[in-house]
Amino acid sequence: MRKKILNILCCPVTRQPLSKVTEKKLTALNEAIENGSITNHEKKSIKKKLLDALITKDGLLLYPIEEGIPVLLENRSISLDQLD
Repeated sequence: MRKKILNILCCPVTRQPLSKVTEKKLTALNEAIENGSITNHEKKSIKKKLLDALITKDGLLLYPIEEGIPVLLENRSISLDQLD
């Protein structure tokens, strides 16, 4: 994703800036997805591992990137407090 575009994106819920998720956080999330313990905002279980994602500045919400397109929909967001 181009840095110029990333600089103008924000979380539709909190209005916080978004950045690319770290590889470490993505790996931890994908392990939890594989174990069946991650749901999205609608409480639907996430079945497919994420290849990339955007994360809010406070690190609490994550939005998947699918086929190079950020999915900035509240119902598709993932609360990262599930990783604790």
